[in-house]
Amino acid sequence: MIKLELLLGVATFALWVFCLVDAIGAPADRIRNLPKVGWILLILFFPFVGSIAWLVAGRPDDAPRRRSPYERETPAYPEYDRPGRAAAVDPEKDEAFLRQVRERAEAQRRAYEAQRRRERQADGEAGE
Repeated sequence: MIKLELLLGVATFALWVFCLVDAIGAPADRIRNLPKVGWILLILFFPFVGSIAWLVAGRPDDAPRRRSPYERETPAYPEYDRPGRAAAVDPEKDEAFLRQVRERAEAQRRAYEAQRRRERQADGEAGE
């Protein structure tokens, strides 16, 4: 019984040391879900639970990210393409949609300018 407790204690200590060293050595921009300092404090104050949490939810994911089926292979506008952002499947439909959006924006701009002109005319007539 004592040997089992000693073995579990040594295993927990080894896990704690591994996770603490791993958290300290991990690049801060790749750590998930919490800031680096938060993970280190969690591992220090709660050795077993913090270590398990680090392995499950905090450790940087080194596996290459898989693309979704609708994600662009080579982005046309890299400043707008973020991982996981969907892209049009059919470029012609995408262009038609963008054309429709531009036309609607132009119609809204013309309607706004016409309304402003009418308001200015109404203000001019009221001021006379």
